[in-house]
Amino acid sequence: FSFLRIDPEKEEEYTLSLFPMIIVDILWKLFPQYLFGGGSGTDSLSESILQMIPSAMASPKILCDAGESDLCRDDSAAFVLKFVAIASIFLSGAAGVAIPLVGKNRRFLQTEGNLFVSAKAFAAGVILATGFVHMLAGGTEALTNACLPEFPWSKFPFPGFFAMVAALITLLVDFMGTQYYERRQERSDDAAAPSEASAVVGVESGREEASVVVPVVVERVSDGNNKVFGEEEGGGMHIVGIRAHAAHHRHSHSNGLGTCDGHAHGHGHAHGHQDVGNGARHVVVSQILELGIVSHSIIIGLSLGVSQSPCTIRPLIAALSFHQFFEGFALGGCISQAQFKNKSATVMACFFALTTPVGIGIGTAVASSFNSHSPGALIAEGILDSLSAGILVYMALVDLIAADFLSKRMSCNMRLQVVSYVMLFLGAGLMSALAIWA
Repeated sequence: FSFLRIDPEKEEEYTLSLFPMIIVDILWKLFPQYLFGGGSGTDSLSESILQMIPSAMASPKILCDAGESDLCRDDSAAFVLKFVAIASIFLSGAAGVAIPLVGKNRRFLQTEGNLFVSAKAFAAGVILATGFVHMLAGGTEALTNACLPEFPWSKFPFPGFFAMVAALITLLVDFMGTQYYERRQERSDDAAAPSEASAVVGVESGREEASVVVPVVVERVSDGNNKVFGEEEGGGMHIVGIRAHAAHHRHSHSNGLGTCDGHAHGHGHAHGHQDVGNGARHVVVSQILELGIVSHSIIIGLSLGVSQSPCTIRPLIAALSFHQFFEGFALGGCISQAQFKNKSATVMACFFALTTPVGIGIGTAVASSFNSHSPGALIAEGILDSLSAGILVYMALVDLIAADFLSKRMSCNMRLQVVSYVMLFLGAGLMSALAIWA
């Protein structure tokens, strides 16, 4: 039993307790063969016993109590690799989230530029694959583990259920958060309106009021960036339909609707809902995306931290560094579009960059007493993985992919469409391929 992680002082006790389990398991498997035949006497029975002993000794029930066997275990080498992982993952995450924030004042890295849109599509593919291939698969593996009780974990598909619940809750938070920020911005605009109105009255006090109000139709010449109802300032469509009331205030119509070069005519009756909604939308998207990314960053940091196997840690360093860089890039782009103050943007960026290294540190501290196959650890890991998957899938599909790929800007630029789709599939494919090693 040297392959089991057992306290040397309790080795004899464990050995005596495991033998009855092995004997019962072998007899239970041999009973149908003895009853119905299928062999040639004693020799066949002996061969069956010899074949069943190794599988019985490697039974998941034994591993649930004694810990997972690991032929590549090396505590000292793993400890050094964890420091390498902390440095690599921190620098990758910090670089990814900083590029959009620092580059928003640079022409080639502006959030409205084609280069940024293409890079954001790649990052969206990475996040989508993280949710489906890594987090949901990890949650399914944990919640269907043989170490968990058969009831209720084998009786219901909990991973998909938790992911669905997380996606619906994210939709609700998305809706309510956008409503809250819109109303708060509208109240501040309304409070500033009286002073502006009084200034206009003072200027016009010497003029005679007109007896007839003539509606003025304002024509705005298309510059290739006409916006249809529900489209964001940056070209994103509001899929959820949060700001449907804006249509009643704008009273606008377009002769070139659905075209890229038509002229749009609208009454000058807009109340600024478009700008208010855009700012509120970007604020909510950035905060929810950070919540989803941070929640699973803690999990993957803990998973790496509790491992004592260099064979497991080495591929995780490369995979998580790649993963954190592009997740940080997507998050940094959303923070940049939300136009936070420098202090708030810096706090959000640092919080993201530090989350996984902190998780690795916590995992390293508890590695000696942590059993990843205990029911409590498996249930917690499975639920958190599934919830994170639901949040990331929702954010990737609705707030990153749909917002850009269903926009008027994308439909009017064939080259941008091709490049963005290639980058989206490339990001999803590469992140999915990393599941082979991590």
